[in-house]
Amino acid sequence: MYAVGHFALGYLTGKLAAKSLDVNINLPLLFLASVFPDIDLLIPGLEHRGPLHSVILFCLVFIPIFAIYKKRAAPYFVAVIQHIIIGDYLIGGNLQLLWPLTTNTYGFHIGIASLTNITLEWSLFLISMTFMIKTKDIFFLFKHHPSNMILAIPLLTVLLPTVISFPLYVPLALLIPHIVYLILFSIPILIDWKVILTKNEKP
Repeated sequence: MYAVGHFALGYLTGKLAAKSLDVNINLPLLFLASVFPDIDLLIPGLEHRGPLHSVILFCLVFIPIFAIYKKRAAPYFVAVIQHIIIGDYLIGGNLQLLWPLTTNTYGFHIGIASLTNITLEWSLFLISMTFMIKTKDIFFLFKHHPSNMILAIPLLTVLLPTVISFPLYVPLALLIPHIVYLILFSIPILIDWKVILTKNEKP
């Protein structure tokens, strides 16, 4: 699944978990969690959809996080796990889902550039944007907040494929959702930079 689908699913599932548990969410952190397993694309020697796409690994990683933050950690755990067991399991497959117990790969093999996936990602994008506007979460992103800089990582996951086709090519049919996320993530970062520069200029 492209970043667009992961962002949309991460937001929707994380928001649902937060609402169910009556906890607040940090949107930049939620978007980061939703694409975090794909950091393996940037680590030399680490197989894509290998260990960092293991449900077992993230269950272990989140044990201390849950111990410290308790139910407040749930939306981020859900956002990470959805990436694996919904997004990438359905689209593309070939996940080392149960690493380190086994290196066997699992999942369906729906093509990432297929009409099925493009339709799915557009649908998820539209639903998530509707919810972001309805809940006013989208307006929260346009305010200064120390965590806005976290959006630099999600920004790169849509910027690099869209501009230089790295680490994968973005089909023309998904260009608009990618551009929307580019804008959505760029504005909070620019707002924070402006605040930082303004503070530094003060005597």
